[in-house]
Amino acid sequence: MRRFPWDILLALLVGLGLGLVYSWVISPLHIFSAEPKTLRADFKDQYRSLIAAAYAATGNLPRAQARLALLGDPNAIEALNGQAQRMQASNQSFERADQVAALALALDDNTKDVNPSSENTNNEPIPTSPVEITETPNDIVIATSDALSTELPLDLTETPQIIETQTLAVESSPRPTNTPTPEPGEPFTLTGQETVCDPNIPEGLLQVIVLNSNRRQIAGVEIDITWEGGKEQFFTGLKPELGNGYADYLMAPDITYSIQLARGSDVALGILAPTCQSSSGDSFLGGVKLTFQQP
Repeated sequence: MRRFPWDILLALLVGLGLGLVYSWVISPLHIFSAEPKTLRADFKDQYRSLIAAAYAATGNLPRAQARLALLGDPNAIEALNGQAQRMQASNQSFERADQVAALALALDDNTKDVNPSSENTNNEPIPTSPVEITETPNDIVIATSDALSTELPLDLTETPQIIETQTLAVESSPRPTNTPTPEPGEPFTLTGQETVCDPNIPEGLLQVIVLNSNRRQIAGVEIDITWEGGKEQFFTGLKPELGNGYADYLMAPDITYSIQLARGSDVALGILAPTCQSSSGDSFLGGVKLTFQQP
């Protein structure tokens, strides 16, 4: 009868134990310089938040584009808008959510300027060539403030130097608008106001839709609603099934409201829930629909 080879089994176990000790304790695997696109989803969100915070501080859109490209998102604008909605839904800091939404808006405006096929009727050769040809810092800043979309492949490394130089140039008049302009963009205009008498929606429902100049809905926009003795805020993008730029608020009867976007817009005054009448003759409280759009 053959004996069980305990000595061989013991040798295998000892070898396995020594291998684990070497690989886990003595010389564990270290990963250095991992690419951002290999990060976990929540780490990618943190990376985007840091990019948005840096953009809010410097206004350097080409650098933000280059950093976002490292994440490998199929659509950086949709990724930023989706993250802004998630941050608002999870009650994270409004300031950080607004920075992410502002970066998405700036990228969207930049895409419109770089690809003028959608709106290119009278201003094709505006500021792109002066940014590349002129060498005076003041001229460069003026061109940049008129058109936020400098072409990414041309000035990735030089744009930060332009911004740093402009910070020291006290005499340049466009400096106050150069940094904040990409965040809020141009003030919004009240382009639509209508009464909604629909018995299928909640009574007194105020519906607000916010669009950019391309008529694309914008998420993460704060809306201030005030009345005598009170004020509240609500945001677009919290109901993406109804649109990224959609927001609503339930108005109380017999109270007059004023509505304005926090980023700057026309003020909708005298907003009051109307009294409507159904087909059967019953009265009910209707709603109001407002539309704001960037020029």
